[in-house]
Amino acid sequence: MPKMKTHRGAAKRFKFTPSGKIKRRRAFKNHMLEKKTSDRKRRLGSSTVVSKEDTKTIRRLLGG
Repeated sequence: MPKMKTHRGAAKRFKFTPSGKIKRRRAFKNHMLEKKTSDRKRRLGSSTVVSKEDTKTIRRLLGG
């Protein structure tokens, strides 16, 4: 059976941390930023770890 190909869309959106967790970018920071508070925009700028429920699915897409 041939090797599984990496899902290229997922590869561009997710990165692994040194400990093996999966990092993702937060949503809602692309447009309509005037109405959002500075505190909220700053928080949305930081990355976060993918939830436990989604990790298995994303790991399969990334071939890891």
